[in-house]
Amino acid sequence: MIGRQTITTTKAFSLDELYSFMEEHWNTEEYNQFERGRPNPLSAEEYIMLPATPRFLVLVYSRAAGGLFSKDNKVILTTANTPEGISESLIRGIPTSNIIFGGIQISSSMSTEKERKGPAEDILQMYTEYMQKLLGEAGYLK
Repeated sequence: MIGRQTITTTKAFSLDELYSFMEEHWNTEEYNQFERGRPNPLSAEEYIMLPATPRFLVLVYSRAAGGLFSKDNKVILTTANTPEGISESLIRGIPTSNIIFGGIQISSSMSTEKERKGPAEDILQMYTEYMQKLLGEAGYLK
């Protein structure tokens, strides 16, 4: 699925455990620094966040097996708008026929959708491959 990757694991990681795992194994020089927090003030939960593009970041989180929608333990990586990307999306949603905002033009070399399906998706795939490698080396892949 574009924008979301799932890695099935043998261990049910809590966010604290996943963060500790990444602190111990993640190569921050080659694959960037990460931090834990809410990507925006309205987020329902905390995630591990990795940079992707100016308008997108990659969220890393885990889900334990059980319940209706999760039969396996998994680590999930997904793209999400940065706070700046959210603001830009809201501005793009203003009707251009509006007299006040009709003249607003957002200059960018790429549309948000092309950025999400292009560079942000490529970076998501790179992070996913690397996370899968780390989890496999630690014996956590199912």
